[in-house]
Amino acid sequence: MGRSFANLHIKSNNLEKTIEALRELSKEHGDVLGIKEAQETSVVMYISRQSNENWISVLNDYFVWGTVKKVGKRLSQLIEEPVMTGGYMNEEIFELSVFAAGVIQAEKIFCEQWTREEYELAEERLNDDYLREALDIRNEDLPEFITITTPWQAVDKLSELVQMTLWCDAEWIPHEGDLRQRFEKYEF
Repeated sequence: MGRSFANLHIKSNNLEKTIEALRELSKEHGDVLGIKEAQETSVVMYISRQSNENWISVLNDYFVWGTVKKVGKRLSQLIEEPVMTGGYMNEEIFELSVFAAGVIQAEKIFCEQWTREEYELAEERLNDDYLREALDIRNEDLPEFITITTPWQAVDKLSELVQMTLWCDAEWIPHEGDLRQRFEKYEF
């Protein structure tokens, strides 16, 4: 087993609006965060905008490959900005999805062909133009990026293109000083 992570990013420079949307998500839509209705516990999220002024990054313990996408979809219904989710599993798969208004607008799964066949993976909505536009990727950089099949290379390249690191997960915060400095803890 290799390294895994999941995170989401809101294309916004309005931190207050993002915090309000995350508060609503936590209080009114806790089901996507794995919260049972009778559960009376606060939701802990880690929020950062230190790496890129156009994106606000969010980490939560419940985010893993398979759950973060549901959270991104619901959050995009609550906020008027694109929401990008990234799920990286065991160094075999990197799934990138972009949502707006509760609808997946673009998705790309970076993996080797054998992995795609073994997990029966297919993009829900492959829309290169939307992906390029939402992520502010230059036309000439997109073809090289979308043809990458090695997950870690795709994460590195996307981090470079959007000018923020995607190598982050809530579970890593206690162990990595850089993440502790970049992310602030919020309880909702």
